Amino acid sequence: MNLRQPLMRLPRYLGVLGPLRRSWWFPSLNTISALGSWRGHSSKSPTHWNQVVSEAEKIVGYPTSFMSLRCLLSDELSNIAMQVRKLVGTQHPLLTTARGFVHDSRHNLQLRGLVVLLISKAAGTSSMDTSCQNYDVVSGIYSCQRSLAEITELIHTALLVHRGIVNLSELQSSDGPLKDMQFGNKIAVLSGDFLLANACNGLALLQNTKVVELIASALMDLVQGVYHENSTSAKEHDITDDIGISTWKEQTFLSHGALLAKSCQAAMELAKHNAEVQGTAFRYGKHVAMSHKIHSDLQPFIKEKSSDSVAFNLNSAPVVLHQEFLGRDLWMKQIREAQEKGRLDYAKLRETIKAGKGVTSAIDLCCYHGNKALEALESFPPSEARSALENIVFAVTRFS
Repeated sequence: MNLRQPLMRLPRYLGVLGPLRRSWWFPSLNTISALGSWRGHSSKSPTHWNQVVSEAEKIVGYPTSFMSLRCLLSDELSNIAMQVRKLVGTQHPLLTTARGFVHDSRHNLQLRGLVVLLISKAAGTSSMDTSCQNYDVVSGIYSCQRSLAEITELIHTALLVHRGIVNLSELQSSDGPLKDMQFGNKIAVLSGDFLLANACNGLALLQNTKVVELIASALMDLVQGVYHENSTSAKEHDITDDIGISTWKEQTFLSHGALLAKSCQAAMELAKHNAEVQGTAFRYGKHVAMSHKIHSDLQPFIKEKSSDSVAFNLNSAPVVLHQEFLGRDLWMKQIREAQEKGRLDYAKLRETIKAGKGVTSAIDLCCYHGNKALEALESFPPSEARSALENIVFAVTRFS
């Protein structure tokens, strides 16, 4: 059974800007088994995310996990790192972010720069525009496209650092001394701004106004998306707002999909590919980013050994879909039933959500976006780079 057949039956409202409907077809778990059989048709079907990334990095020429090494080893950031050490022993989230950078580099989990390089190679070099001949080509990728991949990673890293800023007005005594949090916030702002400044400088050196416009608009989307996320999660009663899956998709594209989608499009612009190829690259970046986010949202609900004590995001895809099916009144009732002494019992709420249709529908939605990403690749000629892009889709739509 081919995955595309059941997925194409999903209503058109699942598009980012489609109208919301309360009653729509709910795909069954057969979609998941269809994904497995469809994946088996690929000659390269890595079963582990690390393997997918490792093989892809060999295709593009060098590990993208260290693309930002020149910036990270600069004297300015070294001085910031010395200041970050002063936070050891505190509970400031910037330390968790820093540990995440080390962990991600060790396990090759950086995605955005790698995808930009792969789609650049899959599309091929330009034969129509002589201006591209001034750029060096390594492993079928222009040097300017490699610079763009590095810029994309720098912007994403800066966003992660800035997200570690603590709201001082909500601090409790258990969070530690106020001066530690204030100092940590200053370092987070400084280091995040430093990374963004380096990204903007690299962007200017590309000397392409359309690329600058695309990445600038992606930054604007990121700010808007993060603002929406923060405004809906500031207080517990705000988290339960009935935003609906259509609104969720719009906001998620801004905060998690726009940077990758527009970076892929910008890579095609740098190689002077036409508008059709640029649109294809944009669609791939958009849909693979959406699949990746939904896959991440699903982890607390599908992991066999998920910790009951860990809180999950009540604005994640499975929860929003669960509320969509249930209706506002019943959802608020379940929230109240899961509260004990003014706090949510996430273990109890998790089991309630897993018993509904939100989790299976989120899996189907993840596969839907994966299918759309694969459709976008059909216009590219067969190559190792295209196969690697396909394997990334297989990895982020794998749930077994």
